[in-house]
Amino acid sequence: MTNMPDGQPPVRLRRTLTLPLLTLYGVGVTVGAGIYVLTGKVIGIAGIFAPLSFLLSALLAGLSALSFAELAVRLPRAAGEAIYVREGLRSSKLALIVGLVVVAAGTISSSAIVQGFAGYVRVLVDLPAAFLIMLVVVALCLLAIWGIRQAVIVAALFTVIEVGGLLLIIWVARGSLVDMGDWAWNLGAGFSLAQLPLIVSAAVLAFFAFIGFEDMVNVVEEVRDPDRTMPRAIILTIIFTTLLYVAISLVALLSVPAGALGQSEAPLADLYAAASGRSSLPIVLVGTLAIINGALIQIIMGARVLYGLADQGNLPRLIGYVHPRFQTPVVVTLLVGGLVIIGSLLLPLETLARLASIAILSVFALVNLSLIFIKYREKTETRPHFRVPAWVPVLGGLSSTGLIVFQCLEFSGLVN
Repeated sequence: MTNMPDGQPPVRLRRTLTLPLLTLYGVGVTVGAGIYVLTGKVIGIAGIFAPLSFLLSALLAGLSALSFAELAVRLPRAAGEAIYVREGLRSSKLALIVGLVVVAAGTISSSAIVQGFAGYVRVLVDLPAAFLIMLVVVALCLLAIWGIRQAVIVAALFTVIEVGGLLLIIWVARGSLVDMGDWAWNLGAGFSLAQLPLIVSAAVLAFFAFIGFEDMVNVVEEVRDPDRTMPRAIILTIIFTTLLYVAISLVALLSVPAGALGQSEAPLADLYAAASGRSSLPIVLVGTLAIINGALIQIIMGARVLYGLADQGNLPRLIGYVHPRFQTPVVVTLLVGGLVIIGSLLLPLETLARLASIAILSVFALVNLSLIFIKYREKTETRPHFRVPAWVPVLGGLSSTGLIVFQCLEFSGLVN
């Protein structure tokens, strides 16, 4: 939205995103944020149980993803999470807090992703991490301001490249799959209740890798036929990324020692080199693009949430200014970019990832609770095109809350 002369309608966001573009948008942020940055950390914690941690995260994320899909159809507006909470729990103050938490989580996520970018680039050139971080964030903000379609097309191209890189890794490491029988045997023989805290701890960290589908609802005002496109794109994103995560974690375990991956700044580049016997340069380049892609999408999301809050009158309308030519929210895009730079320079990667996971899990718990209340109050004639059973938000809310409690216990030292 932008101020216009009297009698002229405000500038609105442009509906240009189709199902393929929206799905690539979702896959791009989840894959870029997770596999290329955190796979090694998850394996370092869970060891041979890492695929189970990814599956657990996928299950928990999938429950909330279905709730988001229904709410996006019911309430197709930017700053979706804030609107869902406002309508479900009937609290404008809580809705504002949720919106700001979403922005904070996206900013923290981008900071973590940009740190991953610096780690991959430093494999190639010895430049200061701070310089690389500021350079990439400024470039991404300018691209996001240029236009949503242009930014998402670039993100889609990067997504195709990064998925191709993952498939290449799986292909060159395919020989390790002959050891799957031994892995499955060790998995069964080594499992005990004592391993459960490690699996859950790794799942909380791996949950960061699934952050992305909730970003999709915040571009709903720029989606064509959102009633059908949004649910399909969210579900496709979860399914596709889960398959990739499990496959990559499995070949990684069978190809490289878990301890080595856990300490690596560019874990998938090391995996490719170990499996192929060749230079890791192709995966370093692909990983760099993947990480840039994830950061770009998180910046777009954060800006859209702030725009939506300003459009609803919860924040000063000035920061919701939409450029009349580019039809993108300029002020909030620059604001989010500045916060990403600050976060990436102040906190380590794993801390950023865990903080982002806790923030998003808190939002998920409230969003699922909101859907429960909306369903309870609804009338038959108001039911939307896409619906999920009532037990979905119940389990989604309980699982999100459980992971938050576990993470807090882990931070306090009560769980090791």
